[in-house]
Amino acid sequence: MASTRKPTFKPGAASGGPNAKRPANGGGRPAAEAVISAQRPIVPDLESPATAGKYVGKPSAPKSKDKGSKPGKSGKSGQADNVIVFPEPKGRRKRRIVVWTLSIVAAVVALIIAGAVYSPVLAVKTITVDGTKLLTPDAVQQALGDLEGKPLPQVSEQEINELLKPLVQVRSATMEARPPSELLVHVNERVPVALLKQGDTFVMVDVDGVQLGVTQDKEAVALPLIDAGAGATNTELFKAIAAVLDTLPADVLARMSTASAASPDAVELKLTDGKTVVWGNAEDRELKAKALEALLKMPPDPKVPVSVYDVSVPRHPFTK
Repeated sequence: MASTRKPTFKPGAASGGPNAKRPANGGGRPAAEAVISAQRPIVPDLESPATAGKYVGKPSAPKSKDKGSKPGKSGKSGQADNVIVFPEPKGRRKRRIVVWTLSIVAAVVALIIAGAVYSPVLAVKTITVDGTKLLTPDAVQQALGDLEGKPLPQVSEQEINELLKPLVQVRSATMEARPPSELLVHVNERVPVALLKQGDTFVMVDVDGVQLGVTQDKEAVALPLIDAGAGATNTELFKAIAAVLDTLPADVLARMSTASAASPDAVELKLTDGKTVVWGNAEDRELKAKALEALLKMPPDPKVPVSVYDVSVPRHPFTK
């Protein structure tokens, strides 16, 4: 192995320098020759307190006792090496704040809705009914008795209509919640259009043939009597007559005495004063109803008495 010693030269007497010692006998050679020696270079102990701070050089990476540590990771001292931290963009921070805010608001709203849906404070205590003519409000309230004590947000129109199905007079119903505890029910009743004779009684029926009530006195109800030949509600004759009567305005319908039909295309009506209305088939019912209403409003002419109103051709109605 090569030696690490470096030769050094020390000037002495032999070099002829001013400090050279000459022999005492006055000779020309110096007493000692110039000396060339080899010395080991002095390496400073950087870890010694005495030399700390005196030697400034390129710092070496600290040795970690943890063999599994990786470059750039913090050691036991908790300090990270070679880590650059960039500030978070303002746009991203704002978006995060907005998302958190919306989440909190949504959670609060959900809690409020859940509290309202199940809160006993909004329980149904009063049921108010309107729109009834054939029925009494008490009958409807009794049919809806199961809704009492149920929170208003849990009540639906479908449930109301299911409870009112046994009442045939009700075609449909809508609801209106009036917090904290009132439920308003709007009843849409079926409209009777005619009477059917059954023995000694008269049955009120609507356009679908649904029986809506019974009366002993025909004159007590301003409805026409359907001819016995069309008394069965499932016949084509009844359907044709009922469709015509359902089209008439209420004031015109009240003036009808009877309704009959030899065929679905030959519907005839009788007024309470004995006059006849020739209707024809069920086509253009709305136009025919308007034409008949206009003819009935014409002032009577004593010189030209009218016994027949013909609206079978609604665009050219006439009387005779």
